[in-house]
Amino acid sequence: MANLTPTQDPETLNFTSSTSKTVTIKGSHKFKIQGYSLTKGMGVGKYICSDTFSVGGHSWNIVFYPDNGDGNKNDESGDNNVSLFIKLVSKCAEDVRILFEFLLLDQSGDKWYKSRSHFRRMQKDGPQMSGPHTFNEVENILGFCPLCKRSELEASQFLKDDCLTILCTVGVVKTSLDVPKTFAQPLSLSDLGQSYVHLLESRDGSDLSFEVEGETIYAHKLILSTRSPVFKAQFLGPLKEENTQCIKIEEMHASIFKALLNFIYCDVVPDLDLECVDTTMTQHLLVAADRYGIEKLRSLCEARLCENVAIDTVASSLALAEQHGCIQLRSTCLEFIIRIHHMDWAKSTYLAWA
Repeated sequence: MANLTPTQDPETLNFTSSTSKTVTIKGSHKFKIQGYSLTKGMGVGKYICSDTFSVGGHSWNIVFYPDNGDGNKNDESGDNNVSLFIKLVSKCAEDVRILFEFLLLDQSGDKWYKSRSHFRRMQKDGPQMSGPHTFNEVENILGFCPLCKRSELEASQFLKDDCLTILCTVGVVKTSLDVPKTFAQPLSLSDLGQSYVHLLESRDGSDLSFEVEGETIYAHKLILSTRSPVFKAQFLGPLKEENTQCIKIEEMHASIFKALLNFIYCDVVPDLDLECVDTTMTQHLLVAADRYGIEKLRSLCEARLCENVAIDTVASSLALAEQHGCIQLRSTCLEFIIRIHHMDWAKSTYLAWA
């Protein structure tokens, strides 16, 4: 058996691969403590808590202890200290790893300072902000105990108008594994519409025909009945017509009827979205859609006509809107007429004064 050497091309070997991705999802919360002086003397272990905020899919609180936050009454520093913590509030099935940082706002109100840089009197085994730190339902709180002596805080630049403002930034560390799908097949666009168009054009299985402007067009009753309530009543309803083998369509161009059938079969009107489509054709197609109760096609035609209202088409489009109850088209045409009227008035006024 040949030895595998580092110089061999990995692409020639039979191997699998995966990628571990670790990212940090960050969020911040500003906690303002007004009336700081009134918090003194709350007692050892008593605290002030911020509102709950969410970062990385977990809920957190900022916890401030004005009197010795570790709850140790035997601590010689006693209630002369203040402490500051970040607490995991939500339940978690697995450990949560985070980075966190506290900033304090100075009296000017426009500069933030790192609390760790300013107050360096941390316990020897206190948290190091380089992290990440692990949180869970048992070990769910971490921070500075103490942050500093209360006298230091009160003499610092961070108390203004008896108010202390704290900004806590949390970065939740998340790791995911990206594994290539070896047997994944590329997704292709559906060709269902094209299949139905082929069915229409090939006449396969057709069971009725239409005569439009002397041209014979073949179709399928079941498909037409599924898409149009008018055709359904005509072919399958209690008052269905007896002779439906060849139906003569009056007052409609063959090209419009073909476009109507194309939409019925594949939900698309060829070239309707192209600029070259005649507004008159779109108007005729709207009439056909309304005639056979095909609401989606009717709405598409109305939207297209609204986008292309012009001086030479506004009158016919407005009349069409009135006849077929197209509220949006009617509104668009009236706004266009009013705007043109104002422009003509402004033009005539300008020429009169010129």
